[in-house]
Amino acid sequence: MEYVYAALTLNESGEEINEENITAVLEAAGVDVEESRVKALVAALEDVDIEEAIETAAAAPAAGGAAAGGAGGSADEAEDEEEDDAEEEAEAEDKDDDEGDDEESGEGLGELFG
Repeated sequence: MEYVYAALTLNESGEEINEENITAVLEAAGVDVEESRVKALVAALEDVDIEEAIETAAAAPAAGGAAAGGAGGSADEAEDEEEDDAEEEAEAEDKDDDEGDDEESGEGLGELFG
């Protein structure tokens, strides 16, 4: 994974993604560099638009979550179900948090002031 991070760091800084630069980043991070992995990464990224790949990867979790929501349902229905589930969980947590708060907070003050 650190090899990919090195490539992303170089891309973000506007440096060329080549064997020399990736090796330099990895060595600076204290990684034992495997030359074959560096060559393979550079070759794999040769025709890749990294910015486009990042945008695609950022959008993938949203699409993946909708697809996992249920077979046969639309993406909008799956998204609505996820929102409803999240709201129900938040409400349940709020109810749990509200119960006993007054007693617990009072006990703490009593200990502070004797």
